[in-house]
Amino acid sequence: MLGEGVIHSPDTLRPVRIPPGQRQTIHWPVLHIGGVPRIDPSTWTLTFGGLVRTQRTITADEFWALPRVTVLSDFHCVTGWSRLDNLWEGVSTRTIMDLVEVLPEARHVVIHGAHGFATNLSLTDLLAEDVLLATHHDGRPLTAEHGGPVRLVVPRLYAWKSCKWIEGIDCVAESRPGFWESRGYHDRGDPWQEERYRR
Repeated sequence: MLGEGVIHSPDTLRPVRIPPGQRQTIHWPVLHIGGVPRIDPSTWTLTFGGLVRTQRTITADEFWALPRVTVLSDFHCVTGWSRLDNLWEGVSTRTIMDLVEVLPEARHVVIHGAHGFATNLSLTDLLAEDVLLATHHDGRPLTAEHGGPVRLVVPRLYAWKSCKWIEGIDCVAESRPGFWESRGYHDRGDPWQEERYRR
């Protein structure tokens, strides 16, 4: 039985939890482009830019001092697999974004990961209650292959939106396509609407 402090992503409460075109797996496949960066958790940083009052960078020590949350969610990959009941631990994106003053004209964010990877989200999707910067999965620290030391987790969108090896957040007025979006993937990526590719 999970503790009362666990945030349950709304999709875990659906009577049918596997979106159209998906199949359930008990494994957690490793998918990414290019090599796996080896990031020292003690020197990891997160930089805020774009439409914020003051640009800033937080250190690993500052990040680890922030309040932590635990989220139970499902996880859906655009390639067709879904893994249910993932237990994530980390820092809520609401807590993270409270560290900077986002300017009123900002409506979207560009999330930057290592090796030049980027993805885009609406500010509304980024600030959903179940979205977090995760450091642990199912009770264990994230491995580098799965995006450790810190990855974004956006449970209600396809997994490519859950940027591995996150290192920056830029607030922007208009949506800007990231790595996969500029290669034909959908701008938002809702699994329940099968928003896999641009139409």
